[in-house]
Amino acid sequence: MGRTSDAREKIVAAAQSLIELRGYSALGVAEICKAAGVPKGSFYYFFESKEALALAVIDEHWAGQRQAWTRVLTGDAEPLQRLRLLFEETEAGQRAGQVSCGTVSGCLFGNLTLEMSNQTEAIRARLQEIFDAQVEMVETVVAQALARREIAVSDTLEAARSVVAQLEGQVLFAKLYNSTGRLGPLWANCLALLGARDPQEVPAGL
Repeated sequence: MGRTSDAREKIVAAAQSLIELRGYSALGVAEICKAAGVPKGSFYYFFESKEALALAVIDEHWAGQRQAWTRVLTGDAEPLQRLRLLFEETEAGQRAGQVSCGTVSGCLFGNLTLEMSNQTEAIRARLQEIFDAQVEMVETVVAQALARREIAVSDTLEAARSVVAQLEGQVLFAKLYNSTGRLGPLWANCLALLGARDPQEVPAGL
């Protein structure tokens, strides 16, 4: 019982929902299993520790997010429009989460970074890899915008880090104030960081 093909997925999904609502440290294995609807023994069949489960949650969430970021950032739109779409989808996701659970959940990776990065090296290292990957994806788009002379930056890597940090920070504020309205300045802030104007405001031929 409970060691079926979907038991692991149920545990990971339940853990992710609980971590988003309450954080990692406050959760116990029994509570996770109850939420997943599986026996406690199933947990230790699939995971040797709660830390191992947290890593699985991180990996599962990143798999979905990376797919979404790749779709947006490698699309057919012009570079700055792709960045704007990334911000718009991020805001839409936070709004949907607020409708679903009544609060702004923030970024799973950011939340865990604040809570766990000084407590477990395995989780810290995994989160660092993910943020580095996000920066790399954004840097590709920033470099494309620079080649088109749409922005004015001297270091595309640092510019990409600033964009990701700004995105993460605004999501953190949205969680803190429980208001997705805090995400409104994302695009204007990004343009300022990159020394750019809104593409929709640039006259044709410039």
